[in-house]
Amino acid sequence: LSAVSACRSSAATRSKPALKLSDLQPVSRDFAFVVDRDVAAEKLLRAAKNADKALITGVEVFDVFEGKGVGDGKKSVGIAVTLQPNDKTLTDEEIEKVASAVVAAVAKATGATLRT
Repeated sequence: LSAVSACRSSAATRSKPALKLSDLQPVSRDFAFVVDRDVAAEKLLRAAKNADKALITGVEVFDVFEGKGVGDGKKSVGIAVTLQPNDKTLTDEEIEKVASAVVAAVAKATGATLRT
């Protein structure tokens, strides 16, 4: 019985780090990539997230389209990327730098091109 009590008390004393919230407004940017039909959307999401781990807090698919205008064997995948600054408001140049990094990372990981 004492071993169980000791185990419970040690688990109870461990605490999670405090949740760090920013009082700055997040920034969202949408991208549409044309990629081979067999490329998983998860691969695009992972590449985009890894483009800037400090600022990018969320990446999600909002659209997948196959058909006229995309090309045979291709699909268009639309993703929304959320940037969350922690210490200051982002400048247009900083946002553009992260956006360029997202495009480059997704292209490198998947062979995707930015849909125009």
